[in-house]
Amino acid sequence: MQKGVPGGKWGFGNLIRRKQVDSVHLRREDHQLAKKLSVLDLVAIGVGSTIGAGVYILVGTVAREHTGPALTIAFLIGGIAAALSAFCYAELACRCPSAGSAYHYSYICVGEGVAWLIGWALILEYTIGASAVARGISPNLALFFGGEGKLPAFLARHTISGLGIVVDPCAALLVLVVTGLLCIGIKESSVAQTIVTTINVCAMTFIIIAGGYIGFKNGWIGYELHNGYFPYGINGVFAGSATVFFSYIGFDILTSTAEEVKNPQRDLPLGIGIALSICCILYMLVSIVIVGLVPYYALDPDTPISSAFASHGFEWAVYIITLGAVTALCATLMGSILPQPRILMAMARDGLLPSFFSDINKRTQVPVKSTIVTDKVPVPSSLQGSIGSVSVQFHTDIQEIEANCQSLLDKGKNLCGHPLIDKEITHDEKKRRKIAAWNITLMCIGIIILASAASVDKLLSFPRFTLCCVGAILLLCGLIVLACINQDDARHSFGHTGGFHCPFVPFLPAASILINTYLLINLGAGTWIRVSIWLVIGVLVYIFYGRSHSSLQGAVYVSTPHANEICGTSSDHPA
Repeated sequence: MQKGVPGGKWGFGNLIRRKQVDSVHLRREDHQLAKKLSVLDLVAIGVGSTIGAGVYILVGTVAREHTGPALTIAFLIGGIAAALSAFCYAELACRCPSAGSAYHYSYICVGEGVAWLIGWALILEYTIGASAVARGISPNLALFFGGEGKLPAFLARHTISGLGIVVDPCAALLVLVVTGLLCIGIKESSVAQTIVTTINVCAMTFIIIAGGYIGFKNGWIGYELHNGYFPYGINGVFAGSATVFFSYIGFDILTSTAEEVKNPQRDLPLGIGIALSICCILYMLVSIVIVGLVPYYALDPDTPISSAFASHGFEWAVYIITLGAVTALCATLMGSILPQPRILMAMARDGLLPSFFSDINKRTQVPVKSTIVTDKVPVPSSLQGSIGSVSVQFHTDIQEIEANCQSLLDKGKNLCGHPLIDKEITHDEKKRRKIAAWNITLMCIGIIILASAASVDKLLSFPRFTLCCVGAILLLCGLIVLACINQDDARHSFGHTGGFHCPFVPFLPAASILINTYLLINLGAGTWIRVSIWLVIGVLVYIFYGRSHSSLQGAVYVSTPHANEICGTSSDHPA
């Protein structure tokens, strides 16, 4: 048996070593989270994390600049795009129900190097999201006091002269309260999330009902336009859908709680699907009402909903709308802070971060230390730009199982419940997997070419069209071959079986990758620079700490006969 992975201590092999699906079950009992979440809890967390205060502003900006009255269609397209990623997330969450979300899935399916980068990127995403949401509470709360200048001094923002640092007591207080709730317990925090989300949904329901009443009473003047329903054309609708897509980001947070769900195989797909459906319906109904009350070009880009009601004499509605915005911020902040300590905990369990982050409080059964640390991390305001959430789709064909041989003998019978088996592969199966790997690579290259060419407006029409055709041909060729060859039987026995199966493979995952690649390419250069700096820091941390402290360091790859021999030997050595 060969120790480690080919490639040496500093070689490429360290980046592609993979862990077991159920490796979390081999940990100590004090590293286990409490299984207390039901479908209702998941729906509350998903809706609360997804419907942020942005929808109270986003409808005005997107309608004015991209879609016009066709804003509803943009939200529908964005919802469909999010659903494509949600399908893939749902299957992986069922098969690998452990904390860590995309980090955990990529560690099992692809390897340690990709998993580390994804986990490191998720930390940045949730940190920036929480910081940006917390900073938005002050201007919204100030509306209850008649304006930001009338906010009480102990809650108002202050700027430290000479340093240019803005101190926001209101944001700090909100973060402390939310952190306290999350430290008490997952069930208690989910109850608080349910209450806050219910208030937010009620506020949106008021907007829909009251706005519909005004529209039917005074006429839908927003739809009576000479330039029609698509003033910016179909391209404008797609541009708007790319913007509103990010208002659906939040369903991925549910997958980070997979280890705390009572029945993850059943409840996780239901929770993701129901939460995403509720958000899509609410978004579409609100957009129908708002663009109908006021012509799209007259919408206030900062307060579109409040101004739309005020134009019809309903100035008092601003208080209900502001209440919805404030509760939306609170729910979104809880959703942003909730997954971050669980990502850190999952990475610490695997040895890539110090074990301090994997400690779980015995009474509350939540990672209290990680939660407190994430609460204290400051984020410069320069980093609070638009960071898109990346939905990474990975499907495995080959499952290599690793463990340390000496540890296997020590654990004895308990470990034999999770045998380390590297399946014997026939010649035909090797050939099939090689064909699949090359065509997946071909498909991804086609997606990158197609998305890049479609995003470059300054490129001349002929070369742009040519590149789009080349990318589309590569994409279609790869998809056709993948659809024709037999799928790996291991896909249906991989991980925990009996849960949700992603439909229309490989077409649905390919469509999800294409859409997310297009959205990533369209992010601003400043965003990419800041993310690149963060990833470079992550690479250095991995090289000088994570690589050498990984739980797979010194692992051995074993074939089926060797695994059976080890398990038989371990039965003679009680743990």
